[in-house]
Amino acid sequence: MCPPRYVSISEGNGPDVIGGSPRNTDETFVPYGARVALPLLQLGDGAIRGAYLPSTTDNVIWGRLPCAADAPALSVEPGTEVTVDTLSHEGILEDQGRDPRAFFAPYDVDVLEDAVALAASAVPRTAGVDGPHVVSRPIEVIGARPGDLVAMTVLETTPRVPYGVISNRHGRGALAGELPRDGAPLHCVFARVDEDATHGLLPLREDQEEGGPRARFELAPFLGIMGVAVPGSARPHSVPPGPHGGNLDIRLLTTGSTLYLPVQVEGARAYVGDPHFAQGDGEVSLTAMEASLRATIRLDVIAREEAVRRFGELAGPLAETSELLVPTGLDEDLDVAVQNCVRAAIALISARFGMDERLAYAYLSAATDFRISQVVDVVKGVHATIRKGDFPS
Repeated sequence: MCPPRYVSISEGNGPDVIGGSPRNTDETFVPYGARVALPLLQLGDGAIRGAYLPSTTDNVIWGRLPCAADAPALSVEPGTEVTVDTLSHEGILEDQGRDPRAFFAPYDVDVLEDAVALAASAVPRTAGVDGPHVVSRPIEVIGARPGDLVAMTVLETTPRVPYGVISNRHGRGALAGELPRDGAPLHCVFARVDEDATHGLLPLREDQEEGGPRARFELAPFLGIMGVAVPGSARPHSVPPGPHGGNLDIRLLTTGSTLYLPVQVEGARAYVGDPHFAQGDGEVSLTAMEASLRATIRLDVIAREEAVRRFGELAGPLAETSELLVPTGLDEDLDVAVQNCVRAAIALISARFGMDERLAYAYLSAATDFRISQVVDVVKGVHATIRKGDFPS
């Protein structure tokens, strides 16, 4: 049965240039059929905080990431909250038929209208050359300059659909050439969301009838791509992450976390995309549980002097949660990525807490986990989890 959809009976749009307080809309939802945990959030439906950037075809880039030549979709003052509707690429790609209604038809679910529109659009993307990811057009943060840090704090994430897709394609993943065993170029697994909207559900067998025994795992929605524009007029490929951020796939970047990125062009020109409902460290099959999200982020600027005092000289992405400082290391060689992450962690502890680097090195070995963010995005990612509570305030 097709999951009931909540129908919004009021709509609103956010301004294009923002310099002020968040905006809330009063919405009344009328259940169509029996109540379900998750509404299907079409563009404009539901409550929207602050500025609003809907994922219309005019507001997204597909397969590449923004550069300095890309005009911003929004211009905001530091401290502004921005709500962005993001789209998963699963169900709209060429190897899936580029028709989400047809792709999801066997599962008897509704699909997002903006996904249908993008799949049918002429938004530039070269299959087999560009990446799969859909990202927002850039958001200018007024006053941000190279040398500063832009801080992207995730305030809220709301699933837009009650399902997701986990896929392995084209010989990618940790077991490329081994799984799937039939040698198929594409293998997709459909995952549902439970009635409480807290867990994902996977059948134990692909030929299993609906309602049979299922694996149940916690959802922890986050944005796989968070970044800033690079200099020049060439858009980077959407797959490999870098100093600009991009496809970091760090599962700790859930609600309440902050990602700090070195500003590379005037105005920072931040963007988000690649929404996930859940992911294990490593993302070994190639994708996480990919599914569209509505995300509200706050964009702040930290001037260079303050940034150096708090974090030292940052050459790449740094995340922070309520309990952890999370430096990163990136490289095509996983061993080098680990080494880069260790160097970044030592530098961070030395700058933040004044600890001698030899003692910091010892502390990391005794007390810090180094986790594999992902091994499937050409450039592999490692992140460290430094407990802030281990150090004097």
